[in-house]
Amino acid sequence: MTELIPAPRAVTAAPGEVRLTAHSRLHAGPGAEGAERWLRTTLGQATGLPLREGREPDGTGTDGIALRVDGRLGPEAYRLVSDARGVLVEGGDAAGVFWGAQTLRQLLGPDAHRRAPVRRDRTWTVPHLTIEDAPRFRWRGLMLDVARHFMPKDGVLRYLDLMAAHKLNVFHFHLTDDQGWRVEIRRHPRLTEVGAWRARTKFGHRASPLWDEKPHGGHYTQDDIREIVAYAAERHITVVPEIDVPGHSQAAIAAYPELGNTDVIDTTALSVWDTWGVNPNVLAPTDNTLRFYEEVFEEVLDLFPSEFVHIGGDECPKEQWRSSPAVQARIAELGLADEDALQSWFVRHFDTWLSARGRRLIGWDEILEGGLADGAAVSSWRGYAGGTAAARAGHDVVMCPEQHVYLDHRQDGGPDEPVPIGWVRTLEDVYRFEPVPPELTPAQAAHVIGTQANVWTEAMEDAARVDYQVFPRLAAFAEVAWSALPAPAERDFADFERRTVAHYARLDALGVAYRPPGGPRPWQRRPGVLGRPIEGPPPHR
Repeated sequence: MTELIPAPRAVTAAPGEVRLTAHSRLHAGPGAEGAERWLRTTLGQATGLPLREGREPDGTGTDGIALRVDGRLGPEAYRLVSDARGVLVEGGDAAGVFWGAQTLRQLLGPDAHRRAPVRRDRTWTVPHLTIEDAPRFRWRGLMLDVARHFMPKDGVLRYLDLMAAHKLNVFHFHLTDDQGWRVEIRRHPRLTEVGAWRARTKFGHRASPLWDEKPHGGHYTQDDIREIVAYAAERHITVVPEIDVPGHSQAAIAAYPELGNTDVIDTTALSVWDTWGVNPNVLAPTDNTLRFYEEVFEEVLDLFPSEFVHIGGDECPKEQWRSSPAVQARIAELGLADEDALQSWFVRHFDTWLSARGRRLIGWDEILEGGLADGAAVSSWRGYAGGTAAARAGHDVVMCPEQHVYLDHRQDGGPDEPVPIGWVRTLEDVYRFEPVPPELTPAQAAHVIGTQANVWTEAMEDAARVDYQVFPRLAAFAEVAWSALPAPAERDFADFERRTVAHYARLDALGVAYRPPGGPRPWQRRPGVLGRPIEGPPPHR
């Protein structure tokens, strides 16, 4: 089983194999204890092998596994050697050891991804080989939107495991939007008491006549969040929270009407939004709003130790600001040119606030409008242009252009695709995505700190629908983010497709409801539910 995904940098095969048995031992050196716990639990459940504590291989011959940190390797890099002495996984740091352990699990075959043994009499073998591997990017992300359709905590933990299996290391947690507020804020309890629930939900695209008439919602308690963050950390995944400002905020305004533009709309009449699209109800740029969200972010910082905090900043319509005498007075008071400059002022306020607390702001590329916030990083979603401009200005960038890595976009142009949204983005399209624009100089390209696939869940009503949209394309994205691939046109998609055949068996063992290569299964279709397909190829830039 050497059909590895993502592809390692170098593999050297040799005759022979290591056999793991009930007598095999597992040893971890200093710094590798976390990978040892994960490996003993995960492989122990799947294989039924006890993998008792052992000693480091000494060259006398063993069938055991040894884990250790070797500082001569780079960050997150690993070396896996399987030979007559057993299996040795060395990492440049604890994360590198863990990624090597993930590779070891793939080498053991798809049944190593199960939660209990399928056959007690099977033989577990690792072929003799040497693997040298390291990631291309330090930010290899997946954004999951739980605001539009809530995913219970166990589903989130499952997705962290799926990320780890693909060597992804940043979980962008989209926690708030017009359709729901998902994180407990103790100082402002109505955010979840009111903002976490909507009375009904549009089924399909916003133009669909269909409704799901039952209430929808849910939220994570602060202890749930701490559990999620700790679970992710054990898998060397950083959780980056997103709290949307100043747009995408109707759920918050429904809970606390004073946050909205009360002089142009009766905010007390607003409820949590039950449909999709760009919402006109945005935050009022008042001192009260700033203090309110500072108090929100104080609790968020206590829950999430990540370097970056995402503030959204996207799709903020300016109509209410243009119509509001209070907002126009605020613009004049601040000496700003217009509403775009007001949004930039709003973003800069939280950039300064977060920087003073040792954190970094990241936002969608709309934060470039009206001037780039000092020290802010950019999630470039509207193509490459925003990320390119930010990189040239010396700001860090995460490339996640909609036309390439929005996994809510449809995977095929066929009539059976469920709720078809956006452009067709096939497995091959994702595999040929290149995060670094070629027009950047090497110094500018160094500001592209990574890439991210985004999963917006308006048309994904449950975990099975999320699985269908995400997989197998996330496997292709993971290889783009991790592996040292050639230029897009030169990538060997046929080889990736061959390896994906083996990967489907792993996904089956993990219980992933992926899209089969031949098209959706009958229960994966949504006949009669209106989507919003866009025909033709997407714009490249």
